[in-house]
Amino acid sequence: MNQDESSSKQRLRLWLSLLRTTRSTEAELREFLRVEHDTTLPRFDVMAALYRVPQGLTMTELSRYLLVSNGNVTTVVDRLVLDGIAKREQQANDRRSLRVSLTEQGSAQFTQIASAHEAKVNQLFADFSSEDIEELLQLLKVHAHKETPHEKHGRA
Repeated sequence: MNQDESSSKQRLRLWLSLLRTTRSTEAELREFLRVEHDTTLPRFDVMAALYRVPQGLTMTELSRYLLVSNGNVTTVVDRLVLDGIAKREQQANDRRSLRVSLTEQGSAQFTQIASAHEAKVNQLFADFSSEDIEELLQLLKVHAHKETPHEKHGRA
């Protein structure tokens, strides 16, 4: 096997390892949120996005932020509104567009869940030293800044 083939196989192993790690970690977090907080990962993700932007987001902004379809976001937001966690408000400058934000109850609930979520993530990655984490972050940062063919054509 020549150097190019060896590097190619190594990159394939890297991809599979990253995918396996991501999937197993996500499965752990989904189960944790379900069992310990009676919530779902998509619901947590929507709440996190809205928490980071207190003035709220339009449904389009929210779906772009989360990299999911408007339909997926609408289903989660509908439930959050029904549960008193989020609210929808018409924008003064565009009556067709709604802005979604967390209610006081939603902010308080998110703060509590986010703290527990952070502790769980900390536990899941406890085997990594600060130096290991910084090195991994730097390596991933280099890769993340490469523009993919989909991004070049506006499809990502």
